[in-house]
Amino acid sequence: MSVTRVLRIASVLGLLVLFNPLHAQEAAAPAPSINSGDTAWMLTSTALVLFMTLPGLALFYGGLVRKKNVLSVLAQCLGIAGLATLLWWAVGFSLSFSGDGKFIGDFGATFFKGLYGPNGDDISFSSHLAGVPESVFAMFQLTFAIITPALIVGAIAERMKYTAVLAFITGWLFLVYFPFAHMVWGGGWIGAGIGAIDFAGGLVVHMSSGYSALVLAIILGPRLGYGKEKMAPHSMVLCMIGTAILWVGWYGFNAGSAGAANGLAGSAFLTTTLAAAIGGFVWAFLEFLIKKQPSVLGFCSGIVAGLVVITPAAGFVSPSGAVICGIAAGVIPFFAVVYLKKWLGYDDALDTFGVHAIGGTVGTLLTGLLAVKGINGQEGGMELFFKQLASVGIVLVWSVVATIIIAYVVKVLIGLRPTAEVERQGLDINEHGEEGYAD
Repeated sequence: MSVTRVLRIASVLGLLVLFNPLHAQEAAAPAPSINSGDTAWMLTSTALVLFMTLPGLALFYGGLVRKKNVLSVLAQCLGIAGLATLLWWAVGFSLSFSGDGKFIGDFGATFFKGLYGPNGDDISFSSHLAGVPESVFAMFQLTFAIITPALIVGAIAERMKYTAVLAFITGWLFLVYFPFAHMVWGGGWIGAGIGAIDFAGGLVVHMSSGYSALVLAIILGPRLGYGKEKMAPHSMVLCMIGTAILWVGWYGFNAGSAGAANGLAGSAFLTTTLAAAIGGFVWAFLEFLIKKQPSVLGFCSGIVAGLVVITPAAGFVSPSGAVICGIAAGVIPFFAVVYLKKWLGYDDALDTFGVHAIGGTVGTLLTGLLAVKGINGQEGGMELFFKQLASVGIVLVWSVVATIIIAYVVKVLIGLRPTAEVERQGLDINEHGEEGYAD
């Protein structure tokens, strides 16, 4: 066989391989590769959001209760973190982020099925975040599922049995949190259907927990001696430390919700800072005008309120929009906490409703008005505002109804409150056999 003939045959075979459909398909769809920068940022954000609950929220709430109940609050936050993690692994992630149902996901990703490829021997990349492993996305969302029910602890502090708290939170995750995570962020009714937007949790986190907290507090009734005895925070130092940790952790909450280390994350970082700082300043300024004394508690409350209000808006509004959110956070939740609670007479022990429900509602509605299209593709105006308003109504009604059902089921099965004697002595020594401070 001549050399020329061999070359011709080789050329034909090469062309066949080159234009083979299978080869072309493989060339057109290269294996996904990890984006190390985005993945590193999402891992950092995940740690920051977990740090918000443990120890941030635990210390913030722990400082606000009386000395005899500080450990009960810490234990409730710890217990909720463990419980939420277990349920998230088993079914929560699947119900929130798999399937195409309007109200809830399916069981396609139970026990983290699919996180390591179809055979369980490879890294699966997220369909939600390009270039980021699905395991990272699942863990980031888990930290939201931990802190959201933990917020409810603030409203029912000092007067709910530990077992009842965990039982209630179990039902609440299934009936409230998992459905809203799916409806807003998982392709369900509110986000994909109505078209409402929630960058980091005004609807899913703050409104759902805040309205549920108020209902549960009313069902429980006030603490013994409420309105008659002094129930001041036992440690503003712990409260201040907790607030500082929450503020820093909130950068993972808001900037992390950009899903990448990009300009949107930077914008959310900036707007979060503005709203928090201005919210704290305005709240304290109002205290100065009314009481002639700006308190550390006022600064802390205003900072948290600012963080709450900017949460749904962080990735949609400009710096000037963030300033408006901060001012609103320092004014509207302030009057809810200082005056509305007294007027209506409910015992929201640590003001979860006033700060989170009211703040989340304000932030969600302001997002509809202040969103800037050039930042994240959403244009503020009356059309978006009414979509936001509809979503507020849905979250409010759903959360209230579900909470009533869960609370009364738990009340019938195991009871909600400890005995009056246990409550007077304190939950720390009676429910946990420990005291927060040695005499």
